[in-house]
Amino acid sequence: QVQLVESGGGLVQAGGSLRLSCAASGRTFSRDHMGWFRQAPGKEREFVAAISRTDGNTYYADSVKGRFTISRDNAKNMVYLQMNSLKPEDTAVYYCTKLAAWPVTPTAYWGQGTQVTVSS
Repeated sequence: QVQLVESGGGLVQAGGSLRLSCAASGRTFSRDHMGWFRQAPGKEREFVAAISRTDGNTYYADSVKGRFTISRDNAKNMVYLQMNSLKPEDTAVYYCTKLAAWPVTPTAYWGQGTQVTVSS
């Protein structure tokens, strides 16, 4: 059904910024809660940020609170993750996905993810 394509990752020095984008092709995007997750080498996938379908509510992992901002543009079927003050521990493959339940429960994701590498 819905297809998700992540982009915007790259190599950045500690303290730098990146903005990740997620393009969704589904027709029901505007009624779906969306979230960003990440997976670092040797670790399981972890929650990063979530945004409600109305763009009125957001939720963040403690590790990124105050540094990352999730947003969406329902007219364009896009979700974004603005990442500031990046740290080496933020290095991971980042995925966006529809949420099965608010705010940290994902459904299966379709994208390949985008690699974020933060050098020390």
